[in-house]
Amino acid sequence: MNIGEVAKSSSVSTKMIRHYESIGLIRTSPRTLSGYRQYHDRDVHLLRFIRRARDLGFSLEQIRQLVSLWDDPERASADVKRLAQSHIADLDQRIAALTDMRDTLVTLATSCQGDHRPDCPILHGLAAAS
Repeated sequence: MNIGEVAKSSSVSTKMIRHYESIGLIRTSPRTLSGYRQYHDRDVHLLRFIRRARDLGFSLEQIRQLVSLWDDPERASADVKRLAQSHIADLDQRIAALTDMRDTLVTLATSCQGDHRPDCPILHGLAAAS
């Protein structure tokens, strides 16, 4: 398969496939005599794996670890679970921070009259020291 076919089959852009190759997340594909990259079904499967991990918010380093674990038939599922639980904890922290931001903005927006006057509690709230 060429890179365009792999991109379509995996839902990963050709630009990202090249990027993943350049950072060593996926192996560099062999090339034909005319210089075109050649891919196989396993490459498509790996790219789908990476795409799904990205969709779940894993970082590239975490994905590198997941790929390494996926490739290791001697892996312990505890290692995979530990990585997933660490990511869940990070997501929980980010959700809490976003919830706090949202609550603050809701409070500021609610206190603003939104009329023609220049007084704006939103701007005052943003200017206030935290």
